[in-house]
Amino acid sequence: MLNSSVASRALPGRWVGIRALATNSRTQFQQMPSLMNKENIESPAKLAQDSHLPKAIPEVKGKIRQPTSKQPFLSDNRIENDPTYRMSGWKQSIGQWIVRVFNIDMDRSRAGPVAGSFYFGECKRQGMYYPNEPLSDTARFFYETLGLPKSFAQHFQITALHYWILSVRMRAMPFKYGRNYQQKLVDRIFRDMELRMSGELNIASNKIIERYLKDFHKQLLGLNVSYDEGLMTDDITFAAALWRNIFSGNPDADMRHIEALLGYVRSQLYVLNKMTDREFGFGNFTFVPPDQVVKPLTKTQEAKLKEAAKAEFADKNLPSQRSVLSLDE
Repeated sequence: MLNSSVASRALPGRWVGIRALATNSRTQFQQMPSLMNKENIESPAKLAQDSHLPKAIPEVKGKIRQPTSKQPFLSDNRIENDPTYRMSGWKQSIGQWIVRVFNIDMDRSRAGPVAGSFYFGECKRQGMYYPNEPLSDTARFFYETLGLPKSFAQHFQITALHYWILSVRMRAMPFKYGRNYQQKLVDRIFRDMELRMSGELNIASNKIIERYLKDFHKQLLGLNVSYDEGLMTDDITFAAALWRNIFSGNPDADMRHIEALLGYVRSQLYVLNKMTDREFGFGNFTFVPPDQVVKPLTKTQEAKLKEAAKAEFADKNLPSQRSVLSLDE
């Protein structure tokens, strides 16, 4: 099992870029990213497919170890795997009574099922693949359109990219809640990798698994810093960070593919920036598919979205639905 000290160090040591430590105001992720200013915005998938360059086959050291079996996507737990599952009425009543009597901070408790389960699943499925199984639209974008290798290490890089995208929004939440959401998510990612290396890749040695996990942990720290730098500077720096991590620094990588991936990331960040803390904290975000276009909102559209969010949460009055997260930012 992954040493707890490794998982706990997986978060960056500094809280950068989004919310200052001494203030409560959230800054914009980036005021006007250039890719969102084009009059005719193409979807990332369409932009990548417009390239006429021959696909460069990335160099892979050694033989790629492929999964020989398939673990449950999340777990064997019925609550996670069955979206139709509902607790019986008396269990729900007892749960609501406990929350009310003991005044449980639901914004902290909610981090487990939202970040550690739902958002983890969102990160994992974007690059998920199994031999002889059809790819999802997003996985097809990464492996077929962008021409990335189907490997455990590549899937980690794709998962880590989506983790970072979510972590940007989590760092815009109040510190004690955002930090908790981040930790729940990263803990679950590393636990899942540990189980998959053992159960799917048939790695029997705990020492080898531990060594791989430590290496992935170092990669996570490095990509967090490089993506943060790109976020706070410009598209050129951001594209270079994506090239180094997702494309493994391949000198033959197609620049149109890197631009398409940058547009994909910027689109996700734009959508997240328009969500309130409470919407995001309740798990209302899903990643935008790469074949869809995200267009800038008008002030009127933004106001309507906020009104809709307030209306959605107006009827959430149960003790377990309590929240101090903002519906305004």
